[in-house]
Amino acid sequence: MIKRFLIPVIAVFLTACGGNKNNQQQAPPPPTAVTALSVSKGNATYYDEFPATVTALVLVDIQPQVAGNITGIFFQDGQPVRKGQKLYTIDPQQYRAGYDQAVANLNVQKANMNRAQKDADRYNTLAQQDAVAKQLVDNANATLEAAKMQVEAAQASIQQVATNLKYTTIFAPLDGTIGISQVRLGAAVAPGSTPLNTISSDNPIAADVQVDESEISRFLQLQNQKSVARDSTFILMLPDGSRYPYPGSVRIVDRAVDPQTGTIRIRIAFPNPKKQLKAGLSANVRVKNSTGKPQLLIPYQAVTEQMSEYFVWVVGDSSKVTQKKVTLGPRINDKVVVRNGLNEGETIVTEGTQKVREGAVVKVTSPGQTTAGPGGAKPESSSKQAAK
Repeated sequence: MIKRFLIPVIAVFLTACGGNKNNQQQAPPPPTAVTALSVSKGNATYYDEFPATVTALVLVDIQPQVAGNITGIFFQDGQPVRKGQKLYTIDPQQYRAGYDQAVANLNVQKANMNRAQKDADRYNTLAQQDAVAKQLVDNANATLEAAKMQVEAAQASIQQVATNLKYTTIFAPLDGTIGISQVRLGAAVAPGSTPLNTISSDNPIAADVQVDESEISRFLQLQNQKSVARDSTFILMLPDGSRYPYPGSVRIVDRAVDPQTGTIRIRIAFPNPKKQLKAGLSANVRVKNSTGKPQLLIPYQAVTEQMSEYFVWVVGDSSKVTQKKVTLGPRINDKVVVRNGLNEGETIVTEGTQKVREGAVVKVTSPGQTTAGPGGAKPESSSKQAAK
């Protein structure tokens, strides 16, 4: 009797234990605690940044127009100069001697012309009285015309020599800053040789940027806006990361697109009253860009990157998350524009993205609330900057 009683009891006990084990295996995991928010539209005003090279609006090479030796330098290297200021002198002795000779030759030719004029007048008077042969009259008139041409040639020669003499003194062609002289006193120079120096205008000064051909209409529109020069549409960032205090404006849109690169050069002018900007300086130009209408904006920390593609976790029905691929626009502070892949009103995970998986059930809290669960939800730190 005892044996028959114990066997059913043991069987019932084993059955009960097996049933509890199955129940434990079928229990769903607890939801993952995350922070999420609803996608909304906002003001998408941002700045595009372009590498730039500072350049002078006007740049003039100082070239010698005559040959000779440098006899005078009348400026300090790297200093401001005024238009018409004397810069160099070239030995004028040979050109002054040539000028004096040309003047003397002109006087001789004028004397010859006066004698020929008198002869022609006398023969023409005699011809009216039929007192001289017509051939002598013709010869006298021809001699007079030749003398007049000789005088004109002598005058032209004087002008040429006078011009050469004038070119022995070189003056500044514009207001600006002169560079370091490429010659010293006594150096021999000639037309076509290395420039003696370079003068560049420095106020205003410009920054050249290369932009894609698709941006041409945008910059042409900015060029025609008079208010651009007074606002912060164009901001120059200096090599040390500081912001240049004066705003710029579009001065020149180049005449043609480079067929090799598909870009066009834009020249943006900036005031330079303190001569802080120097030609050749490398900088960056930030150009304000506003879409003119609200755009989808999400926290950048909600974005994850995989193989150069960008994704967000979207909370759907039954609090399950699904990963969606998105196309990003420019970064605006801690937010980023979403061009494609999301709709307004969808809920995305902003904190805790590293803990969720496809189809997982999540427990959503609003931004700023403490996130429950082991480890807590921290801002995503592995995401890379979105491509503009």
